[in-house]
Amino acid sequence: MQRPNTHLAIDPRLCGEPVSLEEGRAVTRFVARPEMAADERGLVHGSFVFGLADYAAMLAVNHPFVVLGSADVRFTAPVRVGDEVVATATRIEQKGKKHVLEVGAVVGERTVLSGTMTAFVLDKHVLD
Repeated sequence: MQRPNTHLAIDPRLCGEPVSLEEGRAVTRFVARPEMAADERGLVHGSFVFGLADYAAMLAVNHPFVVLGSADVRFTAPVRVGDEVVATATRIEQKGKKHVLEVGAVVGERTVLSGTMTAFVLDKHVLD
């Protein structure tokens, strides 16, 4: 597995951990935690699943100055506290600094998120 070159301060409890990382493709995972719940029944807020997929996309590009520019995703099934969620991102297009990635997240065999994300590699840190 390649080493991550981006998003090195990510909290794996909230955004996941890398499972595999290769040129143009990454897989991340987390187990949904109680603090991710949106209600008393344990429904996980979609932002955490989105964040897991976003992290996979950033790792698939794996450049220190990569940022998310846009996302077109669909949430297709709920996630519950305790579920293991696995996200995959695969680069499907690259034109210069623009990278288009197909993303998906599953709980077991059930797809919970799918879509595309567009990332850009900048010349310097976005906050500079």
